[in-house]
Amino acid sequence: MPPREGTYGLLAEFDTPGDLIRAARKARQDGWRRLDCYSPYPLEEAAEAIGFHRNKVPLLTLIGAMIGGAAMFSLETWISVLAFPLNIGGRPTYSWPAFLVPAYEWTILWAGLSAAYGMLALNGLPALYHPLFNAPNFRGRASMDKFFLCLEALDPKFDLQATKAYLEGFQPASVTEVEY
Repeated sequence: MPPREGTYGLLAEFDTPGDLIRAARKARQDGWRRLDCYSPYPLEEAAEAIGFHRNKVPLLTLIGAMIGGAAMFSLETWISVLAFPLNIGGRPTYSWPAFLVPAYEWTILWAGLSAAYGMLALNGLPALYHPLFNAPNFRGRASMDKFFLCLEALDPKFDLQATKAYLEGFQPASVTEVEY
């Protein structure tokens, strides 16, 4: 049965991180792929339990650094050799050692900017709204002392009644339907 119109998913509230990790591991083993864990502090075990993959920020940082370094080195070469060649004391117009320091600086600048903007883009930020903010128990307790597992309605296994019964099998403090 397809999910009801406007349903984001079901949210199970747990009192301890161990309960959340056990439920997340079991849900992942049972074939759930659209799930996420929320806790007041980072839980490495929860990330492993839901199958969190490595991020792409280091690759974006490397690409940004290479583009920045190559762009500045190319700009300096173009200016010194083609656009405004100056013959100063018989020195060559293409003097690559003089180009290294500014190119290095641009490498660092572009690496930092691509890391920051890449992280924001990959995290979908800035996000001023998320459907979980509609759940009253999540809004008040997610950043304080409760742990949450959300099974999203976009998962092929999602059926409102069956999923609710499945989550109640983990004996959470509560199970809430999250609306868009």
